[in-house]
Amino acid sequence: MDRDPAADRPNEPSAADRLLLGLKAHGVDYFFANPGTDFPSIIEGFARAAESGARVPRAVLVPHENAAVAMAHGVYMVSGRPQAVMVHTSVGTGNTINTLINAARDFVPIVLMAGRSPISEGGHRGSRTRYIQWAQEMFDQAGMVREIVKWDYELRLPDQVDAVLARAFEVATASPRGPVYLTLPREILAASAARAEGETPRRAAPLPPSPDPQAIETLAEWIAAAKRPLIIAAGSGRSAEGVAALAEIAERYALAVVAFNQRYMTLPTAHPMHQGFQPRPLLEEADLVIVIECDVPWIPSLEGPKAGARIAHIGEDPSFRRYPLRSFPADLSLTATAPAALGALERALAARLRLDAPAIAARREALARRSAELSLRRRGEIDKDAAGSVITPAFLSRAIGEAVGEEAIIVNEYPLRLDHCPRSRPGSYFGSSPAGGLGWGLGAALGAKLAAPEHLVAATLGDGAYVFANPTACHWVAAVGELPILTIVFNNGLYAAVRNATLDLYKDGVAARRGGRLLADLHPSPAYEMLVEASGGYGVRVEKPAELLSVLKRAVEVVTRERRQALVNVVCQY
Repeated sequence: MDRDPAADRPNEPSAADRLLLGLKAHGVDYFFANPGTDFPSIIEGFARAAESGARVPRAVLVPHENAAVAMAHGVYMVSGRPQAVMVHTSVGTGNTINTLINAARDFVPIVLMAGRSPISEGGHRGSRTRYIQWAQEMFDQAGMVREIVKWDYELRLPDQVDAVLARAFEVATASPRGPVYLTLPREILAASAARAEGETPRRAAPLPPSPDPQAIETLAEWIAAAKRPLIIAAGSGRSAEGVAALAEIAERYALAVVAFNQRYMTLPTAHPMHQGFQPRPLLEEADLVIVIECDVPWIPSLEGPKAGARIAHIGEDPSFRRYPLRSFPADLSLTATAPAALGALERALAARLRLDAPAIAARREALARRSAELSLRRRGEIDKDAAGSVITPAFLSRAIGEAVGEEAIIVNEYPLRLDHCPRSRPGSYFGSSPAGGLGWGLGAALGAKLAAPEHLVAATLGDGAYVFANPTACHWVAAVGELPILTIVFNNGLYAAVRNATLDLYKDGVAARRGGRLLADLHPSPAYEMLVEASGGYGVRVEKPAELLSVLKRAVEVVTRERRQALVNVVCQY
């Protein structure tokens, strides 16, 4: 057997050393890892960095790949900085796919790395030394994720590290953003990669798209001529600038806003132009519909705009090119970030419309009145629920808002009713990716806490989503990483989405006779509160409306004052 020359130079910088330094140079704060036999050089690299004081990302051990990707997603949501995840070869990559799809559909740049079974069977540092390294090799490991990621590559030479990382971040952060995938053979990671300082590749990401001036002028003319304009938005609140721009233009020109399936806080709940979270009935009355960063602005089989209404779409990818089927009408499609498009549109409108024009004033008054009426109606519903014998999701949502306060960050995987949980601060709410891969919310909340340690972070999850989140792994990470978050489980003992889909399609069918619970029933329900206790947290179960608020406030106190994670298992009906 030939001897690897690098074995005689054990202290030379390896490709793994260069990789860790390069990730930090690109602004990566955390290296989320679920390791395997391909990690020895990475582990040695972290140990060397700790001894020498070299600046590398913080290593975070996450005992499940699904949670690791969700944590990277959560950090990015709050900080806006792409993070790195590394998993074990083919099998580890397979476990990332669920939350990787979530990141892709939500335009979240994550550098996902995976080891690759050693290329050689002997003769090199890093050659195969374990039984599993034969069976774990694939002909095309990246093929598992190629439809999901924007770019994939296998590191082939140790001196490629800097150039490959530069390319990875360039692609990941180009508009629209998204995850990339890099495979790392064990021999290459272990190989020598000494190089002179000062050679870091210069690779700025392409600037985000700017709005086309003529398209802005056309849309401004349409707004000026419209009697009932409507904005439907989902992702425009990705940045504070997006929230501010939408709030300003909606207020100035009396534009109704519906936040439909929003993933970020689109508009403060108390804003007078905020018209709730469902497009009907405003959609059916509108003569102009402006869709902003929204992949599905309405459900065509249930609703739609009236005949003759103009439809405009605004977004970094307004046609959502990676969706195989998407047939919403578009009279104008404008490629731009929401803040840039709304800012340009506001300037174009200022040249056409007077803010005190009678038509605008009348529309503003009518929409403000409608917004106030919606608020009163919701309050009446909550008062009725408070007098009941069971906890409803609406009542629970209102109690959560009251218990956690406006400054808290809420990470919601489906059950929270936003119309009953007011949010006003940009960055105070994050919802599920359009892909809806279950198990994202708990890991994303941990990532949010890493990025914003001074904030109370609450994860609101359905019981099905909580089980999918690998809660044992997540609660362990919260304890070891000192990440006290509040988890609130909406426990209705079933997969509500599955039941509702069955009843929608077969409302008079045989399955409906048993309430559509076949393959959706999660009874008997586990004592979820005991899972957090296994990791030193505080767990409690509540079933009565009268006890709910005090229980939630006690859990908040545990998280904020005692610095312990807490879970409230809320038995509710929906």
